[in-house]
Amino acid sequence: MALSGQELVERFKVMDTCCVSDAADRLGIPVGLYHIKPVVKGVSICGQAFTVHYVPCGQVKGTVGDFLDDVQPGQVVVIDNGGRDYCTVWGDLMSISASTRGIAGTIIDGVCRDLPTIYKLNYPIYTKGTYMVTGKDRVEVDAVNVPVAVSGIQVKPGDIILADDTGAIAIPLEAAEEVLKVSEEIAQKEAKIEAAVREGKSLKEARASVHYHNLQTHVKG
Repeated sequence: MALSGQELVERFKVMDTCCVSDAADRLGIPVGLYHIKPVVKGVSICGQAFTVHYVPCGQVKGTVGDFLDDVQPGQVVVIDNGGRDYCTVWGDLMSISASTRGIAGTIIDGVCRDLPTIYKLNYPIYTKGTYMVTGKDRVEVDAVNVPVAVSGIQVKPGDIILADDTGAIAIPLEAAEEVLKVSEEIAQKEAKIEAAVREGKSLKEARASVHYHNLQTHVKG
């Protein structure tokens, strides 16, 4: 029986992005969200994506953030702002609302602002940087819960988002169970390597015992 989205999230929560990235590499699935980095260190994200797409404003100005009321607790807001770094699409009021509502975190292909509030809340947000200029009258939401792109990687509603201090990844929901299986295998073998090294074995010997150099290698089907 296939795992539910919530079951997948619970099992991915104990994984780190490096291990899952290696598993995805073996399967030939691109998942890394390049240059997306944590604003707050030491807080992680794991949840299913609620996607938001932004476009530049036209003559009639649209809204920048009313979608937040539709995000469910435990979901991750994934914002495609086209990598724009000249205006923000997330600030203090959105951080307060998301934190209060139990939203798991936010990923932005773009920038955010109001860092003092984000730091105070310890809210998990991952972006390409920070900048104080508002997105109001510059960009607007044109669609939610549609396929979007972050750093050239497609993210669909419901995809599994995992982020930690190393960075962020997006795992396609349809491949998540397979990625999870390989991730757990890699994690177990790396734990054996660590234990062997701590017992005094050489790193080369410990790696060879679990065929480490093949763990991430993509095998074409």
